[in-house]
Amino acid sequence: MMRFCVYLIALQLGSLAYSQEAPQPPTAKTKSKEVQINGDKFTDNYFYLREKTNPDVVSYLEKENAYTETMMKSTEALQQKLYKEFLGRIKQTDLSVPSFSNGYWYYSRTEEGKQYSIICRKKGAKENAEEIMLDVNELAKPFKFFSVAAQSVSNDNRYLAYTFDTTGFREYTLAIKDLETGKLLPDTIKKVNSPTWSADGKYLFYTTEDHAKRSYRLYRHEVGQSDGQKDVLLYEEKDELFRIMVTRTLDRKYLVLMIGSSESSEMRILPSDQPTGEWKIVRPREEKHRYQIVGHRNGEFFIKTNQNAKNFKLVKCSDTQTGNWSDVIPHRADVLLESITIFKNYMVVEEKTNGLDRFSVRDLNSGDTHQIEMKEPTYTLSGAGNPEFDSRTFRYMYTSYTTPMSVYDYDLAKREQTLLKRQDVLGGYDQDQYQSERVWVTARDGVKVPISLVYKKGTKLDGTAPCLLYGYGSYGLGMSATFSPARLSLLDRGFVYATAHIRGGNEMGEAWHDDGKMLKKKNTFFDFIDCGNWLCDKKYTAHNKLAIMGGSAGGLLVGATLNLAEPGFCKAAVLEVPFVDVINTMMDETLPLTVGEFLEWGNPKNKEHYEYMKSYCPYTNLSQRTYPAMLIRTSLNDSQVMYWEPAKYVAKLRTLKQGSEPLLFKCNMAAGHGGASGRYDALKEQVFAFAFIMKQMGISE
Repeated sequence: MMRFCVYLIALQLGSLAYSQEAPQPPTAKTKSKEVQINGDKFTDNYFYLREKTNPDVVSYLEKENAYTETMMKSTEALQQKLYKEFLGRIKQTDLSVPSFSNGYWYYSRTEEGKQYSIICRKKGAKENAEEIMLDVNELAKPFKFFSVAAQSVSNDNRYLAYTFDTTGFREYTLAIKDLETGKLLPDTIKKVNSPTWSADGKYLFYTTEDHAKRSYRLYRHEVGQSDGQKDVLLYEEKDELFRIMVTRTLDRKYLVLMIGSSESSEMRILPSDQPTGEWKIVRPREEKHRYQIVGHRNGEFFIKTNQNAKNFKLVKCSDTQTGNWSDVIPHRADVLLESITIFKNYMVVEEKTNGLDRFSVRDLNSGDTHQIEMKEPTYTLSGAGNPEFDSRTFRYMYTSYTTPMSVYDYDLAKREQTLLKRQDVLGGYDQDQYQSERVWVTARDGVKVPISLVYKKGTKLDGTAPCLLYGYGSYGLGMSATFSPARLSLLDRGFVYATAHIRGGNEMGEAWHDDGKMLKKKNTFFDFIDCGNWLCDKKYTAHNKLAIMGGSAGGLLVGATLNLAEPGFCKAAVLEVPFVDVINTMMDETLPLTVGEFLEWGNPKNKEHYEYMKSYCPYTNLSQRTYPAMLIRTSLNDSQVMYWEPAKYVAKLRTLKQGSEPLLFKCNMAAGHGGASGRYDALKEQVFAFAFIMKQMGISE
């Protein structure tokens, strides 16, 4: 639910002194619609922009695109230079680290000039003949957008089930390929998620979506049966707060149906070798109780639960007596338990403390425990590619603001790690030329908020450096300090790059999320403003050198910040696929995400919730005041934040904003929430944003 990118250039003295001959921005037609709720009444002049097939709407979007292109024409040379820089750092023909599973080595590779990956495997040994499972470049040829999502290989290694999207709306179609013959089976089913195989490979379990893109039905499909309507409906979730997905334990012995809202959950299980058997409930759902099966071993389930454990604890139970739980890892108030991998003889726990990731390893036979230590001040860890149950090797990814993405194998017995691959950064990247920091800001209510920073050594921290401040702060999703080859184009031009780990994420545990949602949502925005002010006070930058950026719910963050902060808080703002029309969207229960997110934002039918949303909704609170230079980007087929939210926001803002700072709106007419699907096209979108940001800072090359 989020996007990450940014960019800029400039004119005289960085003040955006556009000439008098500059084109006039488009004006959207107004069609008044009166909205009434909780005794309140307001008029929405741009509600009609949600009419996707209305010629007036399409014409308006195209005019905005043309205007933006014209206004950015002076950056064409800069864009070309940035694109060359971006491309020059990337190894275009490359290979992922192969991962071993059930007798095969699986990997993907890219070829120079091709937009998409080629997904492959080799039987037995890495030196054996390559088998191309999917050449996404070939699949994508008829489409302007193409994305492969889920991929699942049957236990006998014969069939590949995968899902794909051709519009960007994240509405996936299921296909099954016979890997022996190379042909597709006639089985094709739409609106499918989480395909998972039975042990015998004869059946495929999957979930389907309702009108609001909520996964709510579980089906069993018999391979070779082309008519999905004959599939057996096994479960339907009636409560619209809950979504479902199906998965399988690492030892492949159990299928797990996960049923959950953001506040409670329920698990159902089925032995994978009994595909026509009866699913059993592990423990019935309870209000405020979230639990998840994380593994199965020797007749026992391992379960992550928040029952009397705010930051979660790990318990286990017999797979025949699932109601009796005993503690494995007790609750710790200062440690967030994130994910657990259960191998045959070892357990690896991914947890977070003091805002940083760490791994804890336990020998399940001896009980010995140790941690894998990291040395940089800010970094990101995650498990990756661990499909084998009987393994003493744990694969993980490590990256930081200065360390490119690195893949390691860790020997759990010897406690030794081996670097398998580090992302190639072509052109002579020298990690020692860059400095990362972790600093703490005291927010207005006294809470300490962490910021991760990176800049090139030698950058003057005297208030003259431009800075890009990024934030998100929603859904309990923490922001990671990851390496970006593209970001070097900012750092090498003297930028400071900062991520504010504001409330609403999970950097400081589950309470960090709770303190930035529902009726405490404005803590997220105030934290971000306080972080920006702190960066200026400490001379990392200055307000007239500060750019801010966020995507999706991070776009809400930026939009709310611009209304709540003092005028002149920042020089430029980039809002990517922004959730800016909070009230109208949360009133429409037919839209994807709305009902399930009543637990994140509130339900506007509740007067208290409505009044609070009204106090920060970016669209509602636009006013006659100065705004910074702004770039707002969206996609016509966005399924998470509908294109009309930013379209309405821009149309209304054009009638209110004061001053001469540019307001640019760009709509990708053939993509979804994540933007362009091809890797080269995605780079060009990054280039565009960077060029915009640099322009505002007076940087032209």
